[in-house]
Amino acid sequence: MNPAARTVFYFGLYLYLVGLTLITVPNVLMNMLQMPETNEVWIRVVGVLVICIAFYYHLSASANILSFCTYTIPARMFVFVAFTAFALLKYVSPAIIGFGVIDLLGAIWTWSSLPKKM
Repeated sequence: MNPAARTVFYFGLYLYLVGLTLITVPNVLMNMLQMPETNEVWIRVVGVLVICIAFYYHLSASANILSFCTYTIPARMFVFVAFTAFALLKYVSPAIIGFGVIDLLGAIWTWSSLPKKM
C-alpha cells in the first residue's frame, strides 16, 4: 500500500469506529457532542452510511487508488468547514469541531503523503 493509501486506510478505521458507535450506542456520541439523546432511527441510519463510506475507503486504499485518495481531501476539508459552520450558527455544540479537526488533519496527512508529481 502506498503512503497516501495507507492514510486513507487508517481514516477508514476511524470511520468504522464512528459508524459502529452511531449504530450501537449513539447516545454516547450525542452526549460527547452535548446534543440531546435520541431513540430515533435516523442516527443509526447515519451510522450505516458512515460504515459504507469506511468500506469505500478501505477498498480504495487496499487497491492503491490514488485518485480516490486525492478525492477524499476536499471532502474531508468540507466536513471541517461544515461542522465549524454548524457550531458558529449554534446548531450544535462547538464540540463537533473536534470531529471536523480529525477530518482536516486526515486530509492534510493524505495530501502530504501523495507523490509530489501529482
